Amino acid sequence: MNWKTLALIIAAGLLLRRSRKNRYMLSKNFALDEFTKSNTAKKLGIDNTPGPIEIANIGALVINVLQPLRDAMGFPIIITSGYRSQALNQAISNSASDSQHVKGQAADIVGQDKAKMFYYIKDFLPFDQLIWEAGNSNEPQWIHVSYKAIGNRKQVLRYTPGVGYSTF
Repeated sequence: MNWKTLALIIAAGLLLRRSRKNRYMLSKNFALDEFTKSNTAKKLGIDNTPGPIEIANIGALVINVLQPLRDAMGFPIIITSGYRSQALNQAISNSASDSQHVKGQAADIVGQDKAKMFYYIKDFLPFDQLIWEAGNSNEPQWIHVSYKAIGNRKQVLRYTPGVGYSTF
């Protein structure tokens, strides 16, 4: 085990705090179970438990993007898809194994004003990839956002079903 891996494991342990409801809290408003819940995993009996490196990545996404977004918006941010184990990622859509969801670096989110959320992330927060997913020109159906501790690309895309990805 190298020093980077050890540092990530220690960081993951420090990020987790138990709340009164016995949930592992990553920040004031986000709990680890929000990133791991999956009806597909439950239905197919897939273990969707992240390892310490993935937990550290989820924590970095929360601390740098999601909690600041929640604080700025003043309304709940809902995780519709967070961490995905390799098996779950494969079951959902035969997705690539290099998906940032598998690494704990990405979340698909919704809230009461998705366009406002998208533009706030784009203009004020650090991110690796930000995608306006489906929807229309006024509001995405959901937002995909990812964050890496090092080397964020600040890539902004739009996904249109049947067409694919384009630069936003």
